[in-house]
Amino acid sequence: MSPYGYQKPLRAVSFICHATQAAAVSLVGDFNDWDPKAHPMKRMPDRSWLLTINLKHGHHRYAFLVDGVLNLDPRAQGITRNDKGERVSLVPVS
Repeated sequence: MSPYGYQKPLRAVSFICHATQAAAVSLVGDFNDWDPKAHPMKRMPDRSWLLTINLKHGHHRYAFLVDGVLNLDPRAQGITRNDKGERVSLVPVS
């Protein structure tokens, strides 16, 4: 929060994972302590997976957990590493 009490608003960010054969997909990242139960994704009619969440301003590391396996987002703005050294996706929010 700034000294004037202004706080940047959260921004809605949509994530899409094209794992058509998956039984379960979750969005994990630094915004949910990499908890697979925090943000389960919803299967769409085309069998892709969708989730929209509100994120704070800044850069966020994330990945799709597809049937228990960490997957990069091919549409990510960048690739970095998480605290375990695993390659993960990066999304900027402004």
